[in-house]
Order: sequence, then C-alpha cells, then structure tokens
Amino acid sequence: MQNDQTLIAEPLAAARFIKEIGRGKDGARSLSREDAALLYGAMLDGRVSDLELGAILLAMRVKGESVPEIAGFLDAAEASFQQIMAPPGDYAPVVLPSYNGSRNMANLTPLLALLLTRKGVPVLMHGVTHDPQRVTSAEIFEALGLGHADTPQQAEQQLAAGQPTFVPIQVLAPKMARLLAMRRVLGVRNSTHTLVKIMQPFVQPALRLTSYTHPEYLAMLSAYFSDAAPAARGDAFLMRGTEGETVANARRAQQIEWFHGGSKTVLVEKQSVAEELPDLPEGRDAETTARWIESVLEGKRAVPQAIEEQVGHCLSVASAIRLRG
Repeated sequence: MQNDQTLIAEPLAAARFIKEIGRGKDGARSLSREDAALLYGAMLDGRVSDLELGAILLAMRVKGESVPEIAGFLDAAEASFQQIMAPPGDYAPVVLPSYNGSRNMANLTPLLALLLTRKGVPVLMHGVTHDPQRVTSAEIFEALGLGHADTPQQAEQQLAAGQPTFVPIQVLAPKMARLLAMRRVLGVRNSTHTLVKIMQPFVQPALRLTSYTHPEYLAMLSAYFSDAAPAARGDAFLMRGTEGETVANARRAQQIEWFHGGSKTVLVEKQSVAEELPDLPEGRDAETTARWIESVLEGKRAVPQAIEEQVGHCLSVASAIRLRG
C-alpha cells in the first residue's frame, strides 16, 4: 500500500509534453487522448511543478486544444471529483454551468434554472460565486434567498427535494477550482475554463447546456460532442453564450444545436434582433434581477419567448434521455 501511495504522489516530468505543445501555434503538435488525460490528471493532483504548470497552461492557450486533448482533459477532470447522484423521476438531470455572469445585461441564467426546477427537472447549476467585473448567478441565487450547497451530499439532498441547486466549483470539483484560479496568477484563461462548461458531473446520463464565446471553439466543441463524447454520458446543447452564459438571449435567440448519440440536430435557428424588445430588468445588479425573476415566477411578467422555448427543448430532451435509460 505504501508503494502505491508513493507512486500516486510521484511528480510527473512534463518536459516531454511541453516539447510537443510548446512549439507555437503553427509548430505545436497535439497530444493523444491518453497522454492528455495523464498530463491533466497530474496537473489536478499537483504533481506538476509550478514552472511546468505555467508553461503548459500558456502553451495550450497559444496552441488551442484539439479534440483528443479536450477529451483526455475531460476524462481526467471528471475522474477527479465525486459524481452526483440524480434523483429518480420523469426527467434526466440538466447540468447548467455558470462561470461568466453578466457585464452589460441582466443575467437570466437563474431564471432558466428555476423554470426547469418548477417543471420537475433536477437542475444542477455550478460555477463561481463572485466576479469583481460581473454579476454572477450565485449572487442572484443569494438575492433570491436560495443557499448554495456546501457539500456534494447536500446537493444530492436538494435535488431529491426538488429544490434549486447551486454548487460552487470549489465544492463540486476543488482540484479543477485550483486550476481555474490560475487565471488570477497568469492573467489569461486556460483549458479548465472550457472544461467546466462541458463537464458532466452526474453518475447518470444527463443533458448538458454548453456554450462558447469564441468562434474557433464552435468547431472544436461540435467535433468533440459528435465524435469523442461518450454517448452513455447523455446529450448536450451547444450555443453561443449570452455574455458567456448558457441561457438564451431574450433579445436575439441564438442557434441551439443538440448532440445526441453522435448526431446533431439544430433545435433553434439563429434569429435577428426582436422587433419588440421583451420586458427585461431595468438594471443588471443581483437585487434588481432577483426581484424581476420573482415577478416572472409569480406570473406578473411574461417569460421571454427565447427562454420559454429553451425550457421546452430541455424538457423534451431530458425526458427522452430518461426514457432511453
């Protein structure tokens, strides 16, 4: 047993990986899925030196992740934290990442989560709790009087009780949270910012709502969900983010693509700016947004059409996933 523990804790010499990925945008070569999983697993376990870690993160930032690399990274990431058990019911769970928040318009991701929860869908929202430049979903949850899950077990209890569930990333996946926080050190995002938006934290098959912010990620993520994502893990919706969030833009609905069993279906076509702007919050702060969301849930205001349609698609696909078993 002692020898096994020693092997697990042994540092990984990362030079051979850096040699491949660190040759610049045009000269770099991609890692295999197996090597990517090995490397990212060592990064998560703290078995890579700070110097090598910085070199890896910046090299991947310049090169960009290939499909095998993002697949291998995600394999290691999902093996690094405790998987969540979804409750039984008519719907497969929906995974709703929230890492961007809002800078210019109200963040309506919590509204999407609450509308789905009200329909009986287990919704796990995970993300960061604070961002000095943006209004996070976590802050809106707090303004709504909804607490965060402090442990994975508490998240399971809230889901089983049909309650809105928000889990901070440092609770859900603490090893990933450490790498996510490297942005404050290096000043730029890294591969973990993509991984948290596409990971599937449930034991059972689930529906992942995923988004991208830069066009080059559309092709890579489409290829991942079509060719490399394990079908047994469930389905995914992919859309351009609303300021990075996975809620439909109430002013101009984005195209939503549904990936299922290696196939792709366009659920929502890209739309132009609405002729009549919907009734939206007057401010973007957490308190104003929370009060507006409450008025929608009470039936005093209409659900924005794009979000209502998104809810409908989630219900249909989450039901189909559950029926597939």
